[in-house]
Amino acid sequence: GYGRYPNVITSLEFERVLSATGPFGGHILRPGDGREPKKIAWIQCVGSRDASIGREYCSYVCCMYAAKQAIIAREHDPRIEPAIFFIDFRAQGKGFDRYYERARDVHGVRLIRSMISRVVQDPRTRNLEIDYVDEDGRIRTEEFDLVVLSVGLSPHPATRQLAKVCGIATDTWGFVKSPPFKMVETSRAGIFTCGVFQSPKDIPETVGQASAAAGAAATLLSGARGTLLSKAEYPLERDIAREEPRIGVFVCHCGINIAGVVNVAQVSDYARTLSRVVYADHYTFTCATDSLEAMRQVIEAHDLNRVVVASCSPRTHETLFQDNLRKAGLNKYLFEMANIRDQNSWVHMNEPLEATEKAKDLMRMAVAKAQFLKPLKPGQLGVNHNALVIGGGLAGITAALSLADQGFESYIVEKEKELGGNYRKLFYTLEGLDTQKHLAKLLEKVKANPKIHVITGAEIKKIDGFIGNYKTTVVAGGQEQQFEHGVVLVAAGAYELETKEYGYGTSEAIVAQRDLEKMIHDKDYKVGAARSVVMIQCVGSRCFERPYCSRYCCSEAIKNALKLKELDPEKDITILYRDIRTYGLKEDFYKKARELNVKFVRFDEDRKPEVKVDGGKVTVSVFDPVMNEPVDLKADILALSVGTVPNPQNAAIGQMLKVPTNQDGFFLEAHVKLRPVDFATDGVFMCGMSHAPKMSEETIAQANAAVSRACTILTKDYIEAEGKTAYVNKELCMACGLCEANCPYGAVAVDLAEGAAVVNTVLCKGCGVCTASCRMNAIDLNGFNNEEVIAQISSAI
Repeated sequence: GYGRYPNVITSLEFERVLSATGPFGGHILRPGDGREPKKIAWIQCVGSRDASIGREYCSYVCCMYAAKQAIIAREHDPRIEPAIFFIDFRAQGKGFDRYYERARDVHGVRLIRSMISRVVQDPRTRNLEIDYVDEDGRIRTEEFDLVVLSVGLSPHPATRQLAKVCGIATDTWGFVKSPPFKMVETSRAGIFTCGVFQSPKDIPETVGQASAAAGAAATLLSGARGTLLSKAEYPLERDIAREEPRIGVFVCHCGINIAGVVNVAQVSDYARTLSRVVYADHYTFTCATDSLEAMRQVIEAHDLNRVVVASCSPRTHETLFQDNLRKAGLNKYLFEMANIRDQNSWVHMNEPLEATEKAKDLMRMAVAKAQFLKPLKPGQLGVNHNALVIGGGLAGITAALSLADQGFESYIVEKEKELGGNYRKLFYTLEGLDTQKHLAKLLEKVKANPKIHVITGAEIKKIDGFIGNYKTTVVAGGQEQQFEHGVVLVAAGAYELETKEYGYGTSEAIVAQRDLEKMIHDKDYKVGAARSVVMIQCVGSRCFERPYCSRYCCSEAIKNALKLKELDPEKDITILYRDIRTYGLKEDFYKKARELNVKFVRFDEDRKPEVKVDGGKVTVSVFDPVMNEPVDLKADILALSVGTVPNPQNAAIGQMLKVPTNQDGFFLEAHVKLRPVDFATDGVFMCGMSHAPKMSEETIAQANAAVSRACTILTKDYIEAEGKTAYVNKELCMACGLCEANCPYGAVAVDLAEGAAVVNTVLCKGCGVCTASCRMNAIDLNGFNNEEVIAQISSAI
């Protein structure tokens, strides 16, 4: 009905409806009559997974953006009743399953597994009727006020011409073809690709792949590195030593992230009443280019010498605003930020009056602190140009080779006796590529490269230092050795879950998918003799203990099923699944498996298959929702798609590097979308399955991305150290260790020889946690007397 019924819109159009700068100012209204909708339906796979229009592939992002839009719609108006009609819910990304379950269980989003063929408008009300078959096989009709079509992704028609001009190959659908195992290269040397032009993908993969492509280009240009550099020019810094504080306050709507809850105009008006504030106003997006330009003009027009922005998180935006102050001729440390989004509007979304008062409090504290800000000068630190790579699997090997290609030495520290990790257990990819040959070539390159130093059978004992200047102690073969490096790449990998579920270990006929892959490769007689093969998905994944998707299991099952069909088309193969997650272009292999008569039977989490072993014979019982009755499947081989668990050493590695893991035990990136391979700790990066479960080609791309990010440090002789730091008054310090325990950056440590705490000014970010936790007021920030400043700020508040 799109284009005929005004209340059938696309997902991108609904995104604009949600936007504060959209047609309805962020209020959810029907385009047809401006009425507030109460029931909204999202229909998935519009233009994707559809052979009738020549787009058999999955567009990857649609399931999750539908869940996001449904949640945001509910947050805008709790009266809205959202429903998502889907075929398979593809939440294969890191943290996506939790988000999808939160949409269902917390926000009341109805998830209806049904394929919708048409929508009919009621001519009187302009409401929309949807006929569908529910999971019990009953035909239902339901009326909705608004229907959102989750449209897929396809290459822009102009990109076909671009590919032709560049002389690079594209596939059937117009996506760029990359050579095997070279995820950002094209068919023409020197031309690289990234993002959705290669295949449908989400933002984290797009950003990571963009870094990988930049790194690949930098490899070719490494010989000319630094020859065409131009430094950013800033105006002469204003001397404010004799000026009274003149504070400007900029309050951000953040679209409706803040303004949807907080009365930002009221907060801005209140700011004008505060001491030392000479200017205050509110902006839709303070971080927007035009807003930053306006801020610089305001600074000049009002002679501001301090700036406070009340908006989102300093974690993502502080450096942007600090740089803007430099462009306005002010020292960047004359800036203070109040987080009235993450710490206020997001957590008090149902309490607008209280949230507005809290925003005033947060902003008032920031203004009070801003009065005492002083210009600071950052220091310089030398950079060691070597790298430490923790882990010698596919990610670690790829990273070391990429570093060597860019001219940097690296140390691979691997706890096993040989390199390869999980990659040693693979024999072919879903696309049919020989992984063992690929690994052999990689290992030959590592062995022949003088810039790569490999330490196997090793344990990391200690990592000291900071960005640009690390010292690592390793124990291998009973011998202790040390080496220095400037960055760390964590590629510690992950493991296949050890399980006893579904009778694993009780019969030779019950194997893991990787065991089956090896049996197929080795031409095991059991594989040839097997007439029926049953596979069970989500073994140890998407459960209470591990509520995440292991990402590669569906593709692994289909890969083995296709190999078995190659050996004998008459083999009876059944895959028992919860959702088939062959995202992106992998959908084509799912289609091929169905065409070859691989049977797919879905089961629910609360109705799992049951396995019986009787005298070596295996029977799998499962409820078939299509037949609406239980069925028994005789299996000569039962293959379990066992999930992935994080490396148990992640916590110890994280403690040494002062980097966090998430609730599942995988390493936590600095920002899930904007900095997917960085840690919050400068100089430390991650790649491969230490980050999350992923396919081998994704591991390669992420390893190259991590190297690209690491090279932003390694290519410099000096880096700038933070100017805002703490220091210890040794006469007052009692060496109690509270500051060391509380410092989030590991910048404070008790020196027993000194009998006092010592601050590493390189690691210190000047956050003030140590000063707040010190019972003796022995730690000051930038030379301020802590007691005096607290008294002055308290008085101002």
